[in-house]
Amino acid sequence: MPVARIDGKSNSLIPDFLFKLRDYQRQAVDAVIHHFQKSDESALIVLPTGAGKSLVIAELARLAHYPILVLAHVSELVEQNAAKYRLLGESCSIFAAGLNEKETDQKVCFASIQSASRNLDDFNRYYSLIIIDECHRVSCDKDSQYQQLLMHLNTFNPKLKVLGLTATPYRLNQGWCYQYDYRGFVRPTKQPAFTHGIYELTLATLIRRGYLTPPKMIDAPIAQYPFDACRDSKGLFPEAAMNTLLVRSKRVTQAIIGQVIELAETRKGVMIFAATVRHAKEIMGYLSEQSAALVIANTPANERSETIKQFKQQKIKYLVNVSVLTTGFDAPHVDMIALLRPTESLSLFQQIVGRGLRLSPDKSDCLVIDYAGNGFNLYQPEVGQPKPDSDSVPVMVPCPECGFSNTFWGKLDADGQLMEHYGRRCQGLIEIDHVQQQCNYRFRYKQCPHCLGENDIAARQCQQCGETLIDPDEQLKKALSLKDAKVIRCAGIRFFNEQNQLVIRYYDEDGVELSEKFDLKKTRVLKQFNLIFAKRQWLDPKWIKNLEQAMANERNYRPPDFVIARKKGHFWKIQARIFDYQGAYRLANQEH
Repeated sequence: MPVARIDGKSNSLIPDFLFKLRDYQRQAVDAVIHHFQKSDESALIVLPTGAGKSLVIAELARLAHYPILVLAHVSELVEQNAAKYRLLGESCSIFAAGLNEKETDQKVCFASIQSASRNLDDFNRYYSLIIIDECHRVSCDKDSQYQQLLMHLNTFNPKLKVLGLTATPYRLNQGWCYQYDYRGFVRPTKQPAFTHGIYELTLATLIRRGYLTPPKMIDAPIAQYPFDACRDSKGLFPEAAMNTLLVRSKRVTQAIIGQVIELAETRKGVMIFAATVRHAKEIMGYLSEQSAALVIANTPANERSETIKQFKQQKIKYLVNVSVLTTGFDAPHVDMIALLRPTESLSLFQQIVGRGLRLSPDKSDCLVIDYAGNGFNLYQPEVGQPKPDSDSVPVMVPCPECGFSNTFWGKLDADGQLMEHYGRRCQGLIEIDHVQQQCNYRFRYKQCPHCLGENDIAARQCQQCGETLIDPDEQLKKALSLKDAKVIRCAGIRFFNEQNQLVIRYYDEDGVELSEKFDLKKTRVLKQFNLIFAKRQWLDPKWIKNLEQAMANERNYRPPDFVIARKKGHFWKIQARIFDYQGAYRLANQEH
């Protein structure tokens, strides 16, 4: 006879054999309750693929005293979440055209966002809480389906609480989904859909504790696509550019699929992630029709459902897809993942690999092969910025002002020492006059020539004095048009002690140089040097007091991206140094 337990916040009896939360699931539930007891602001929890988000949702729905609405973007997730809730012996409504159900009469309703947003009048009622699964899909656009529904529901409850769940809180094309993290820092994002991140569990923790299948990463595939050549200025991979590259790589694709078939001989289920639809169709041409199937965005719903059903029943071995099975897909027997597409972020890479990490009988590992050269470490933290290049890794950078340890992209030397990083602003939270706000320390900044205030490198107007900031592209364009001006792309910087004065030489790619002198014995000059260079140091940015300190710290100073000089008699006098450049002109040692 199973023993029933009574939850402290509910009178319902739950047989233990039906429902028992893991410790981290209970922690997530407790974090939600604690947050909404003190705040109506929206919140988000991060749980990796396979962590059991649907069980967390079910428990929160069970504990609710007033009506709640659970949203998902596909019918499969609506059905899955509702099924977990019904395991508790509870009844619920389902509102999803894809499931042929449109009811809202129960305390808990599970709905697809498409059906709900198209039938707003069916939701003319009070809801205390909205739970959004796969909430990284929520847009802040007021015309989006989610925002239209939330605005409608707010008219019935102005204090409506909104909770999101996701495994990927960062997407390159929209940034972080939330702003304030419960661990005491701020996520750099312009328009987050959620205010607070209140709980997060890492993929590494689940694997280490045996809740997920260990991945077996293959580091030496037979070939790789050079997708880096397709990356645009925003870090994205346009489809047209990828198709052009893939047309020239047909032999590469054929060789890759040959290796996939060979390595999959003893595997039960193989998911292949293609870069484009054209690419996916080419891949299908190298696989047996009897053992492979393709799912893309415009695959008819019935055909998609039947294909997925056959794959789960292991009637087909290979499932090829293009950006449609990265979330909300559950096939525990999958034991091989082949990435033939680039991924814009670590979160998406983890989400894809996670398709093969669910536990299943007789499954000891999941083989993962990256043919796209993504270069992500599955266990590294999400940085929240596009990866600058293949050599960059997540690095910890302490803030000189508040002491917070930031995670940025950076580069390490052979001894593991930090050489440089690409962080802009400290993400730490500090308290000023009993109000928490983001630390103002900037590692990279655009300095206002009027008030010397520090601004984000993309700013066009000074946040301190309101003056218009100099556009670096216009500055370079003007200098390049002058006959008596010289502009160099700075590839390196050296310090020299000449007659007790600091001489700084800037070098371009071809060895052309410009130089300037600083007599650091003079208070005014010392201050000028520090204003230009002191904070632009890789490690421990601080003002120097004399020439000896400057020379000793030479390797720590970041060179500017461009140096502009004007001709004065027989010499060149430096007029401007442009740091942290982002614009149309090529940087030193950057491909044309």
